[in-house]
Formats: sequence, structure tokens, C-alpha cells
Amino acid sequence: MAPFLPCGNLAGVSGNFVSDNIVVFRPVRQGGILPNSAEIVGIADFCAVLAFSRAGFMPYQMEQRGDATMTSDDFGPAFHISGAARPGRWLITCDHASNRVPLAVGGGCLGLSPEDMARHIAYDPGARGVTLALAEALDSPAICSDFSRLVIDPNRGEDDPTLLMKLYDGSIIPGNRDADAAELARRKAALYTPYHQALADLAARRDDTVILAIHSFTPCLRGRAPRPWHIGVLHSHLDTRLSQPLIARLRAEPDLCVGDNQPYNGHLPGDAIDRHALVPGRHNTLIELRNDLIATEAQQVAWAKRLAPILTEVLAGLS
Repeated sequence: MAPFLPCGNLAGVSGNFVSDNIVVFRPVRQGGILPNSAEIVGIADFCAVLAFSRAGFMPYQMEQRGDATMTSDDFGPAFHISGAARPGRWLITCDHASNRVPLAVGGGCLGLSPEDMARHIAYDPGARGVTLALAEALDSPAICSDFSRLVIDPNRGEDDPTLLMKLYDGSIIPGNRDADAAELARRKAALYTPYHQALADLAARRDDTVILAIHSFTPCLRGRAPRPWHIGVLHSHLDTRLSQPLIARLRAEPDLCVGDNQPYNGHLPGDAIDRHALVPGRHNTLIELRNDLIATEAQQVAWAKRLAPILTEVLAGLS
């Protein structure tokens, strides 16, 4: 998160301004906007921005995008695709790319503090930037979700009880407290299903697609021991063809602490890898990067440049 810089008070900005325009909030640093920042958020944090503005500080710069009309029923885009026409075999996915809360959900606010919305509970910080840089380096397409995992988690099965979280790492999610089956179905139809359909369509563009999922993890969960790994490779016991050679290759790097199914177990029935790779039999792996190591655009690009040749080498060894 960029440092908070003083700015004008936004208390006078009307709700009509927000509801009638697409607004993007970009983190601000001394000297201007962070270019191509992975910390871009949307209307989701308008309520948080107002809270900061009343204190005389503004962590984001507002940018009006076009003249599209937003209403209280709008969910906005479920995903963004980068490099759809690239010929590479890889498909790089980022299920938790954004902390955006659509206007259609609580008016764009889940009732959490801006600190919580900037944490790993709302999205995977840094993962989007790594995903886009890796896709470019591998000359392959990427798909990134465009909604917070707290709205609905695209990396969960449709029947998973954590599909819509009401408590996460010590934070209660007020906007989800009263969400019932009908609300879950509404969010699923608007966001979850379109994201997975787009992912499935991209994966089907070649018969030999390899799915690479990019995530990030926090260095330490509240009340837990610090996590020592720089990078983790997650995999299911049902398919370790790509992941095990990748782990071995990464462990040959003397400066890396590499986790094997750390910090999480890699098999979750119904998740994105299960749905789009295990069931259809595609090569796959999931990479978790510690988010303090990919906090800046430069770090994200550096990791992508480091991982791309390693991934290429390991995949070539499977042929």
C-alpha cells in the first residue's frame, strides 16, 4: 500500500457522482500515480476513501473512466483477459486479483476498514502484477478476476461452505453477515459463473493448455507463527506431473525457501485447478508467492522474469 498523502476533503462528493460514473482509485506516492499498479481498486473502496478523506488523508487518487452508467444493480466486469491472442501453451490465472466490491453488493462496501480491504483477506496483493508479467514473458494469455474474494471466492467449489466468507483471519465481514442463499446465487450468476466460463473458453483454445495459477500469501496469519517460505508450489495428489519437477528445480536455487504444498494443501475439490485442470486432465500447477516479496511493480516483474525460464525448462522436461 502506498503512503497516505494529504488531499482535499471528499465529504462533498455526492453519491450520484459515484453511481453515474465508473471511478478507479489508484494509490498515490510522492511524485504521482504508481504506473500500472497492481493495487488498483474500484468503486469497492469508495466508502473507505470517504472515511480517509474526512480525516484529511487520501490513499487513492480518483480517475473517472468513460461515461458508462453505473446503477445499484451493477456488478461491473467479472474478469479481465490479457493477451488472448498470444500463441503460448500456458494459461496464467489469477483468481484473487482484485479487492473490488461491486456497487451491487452493499453499495460497493462490505463494511470493512480500508486496512482490511488492503489485506490478503480481500485479495492476493501483488499476484495480479506477477500474473500479467508472467503471461507476457511466456507469450501466453492471462485471466484475472475483477472482484474481491470476500464478495464470492472463485477459487472454491460451488458447494464449498467458504464460497462466501463471513469471518476471515479474525475479521468479521459485515456485508456478508445476512447474505442468504438467494444473495449467494445472485453473486454467483453475476461474477463466479462468468469468470469460470471465460477461463474454460481460454483453456479450450488449445488441446495442450497448461494452467498456471498465481496466488500470494501473507507472511503471518494473526496469532500464528511466521511463514518462512518465499514461494510455495501447491498441487493435488491426483496430478503432480508438473509440480514435483518444479519444486525440485526451484529448490536448486540457493536463495529460495520453497514450500511443497505450503502454506496450504494443494487439493481442494471443486476449486479452479480441480475444475479446469484435474477434471479435463491438463498439466497444471499453482504458485504461491509471499506477498511482502511482490509488493512493488519492480518486484512483481523481477519474479516473473525469474520464474518464466524455470517454468519453460520444467515443462520442456515433461515432453
